[in-house]
Amino acid sequence: MRQIPVDTAGAVVMVAKSPQVKVRDRRTGEVATDMETGAKLMTVDVMFAANEAVEILSVTVPEPGITGELAMGTPVALTGLIARPWENDFNGQKRHGIAFRAVAVTSLADAAVGSEAA
Repeated sequence: MRQIPVDTAGAVVMVAKSPQVKVRDRRTGEVATDMETGAKLMTVDVMFAANEAVEILSVTVPEPGITGELAMGTPVALTGLIARPWENDFNGQKRHGIAFRAVAVTSLADAAVGSEAA
């Protein structure tokens, strides 16, 4: 599957919704896990502002990659962010979109507090 790296250097990224456990199957409640590491996957909704446009992205990240307090409005860094186009058939209807995945979501609030204290 094609993976497209996303450049976050010129973007402002803040938490829109705190991390939630990603559910693989809603009927059974099965939690999604990383195929390579077996780590539980989480979903973090972020406000991604770049080029005078703002979008809410739902980013999947392994639980060990979540660092710091990620409350609504917290500025964050997205490490290794990629976009994956997807398409499937559901009840005879074609659906498509873009899934976002990151290696880590790191709070920048602690860094901002530390630099103000200096």
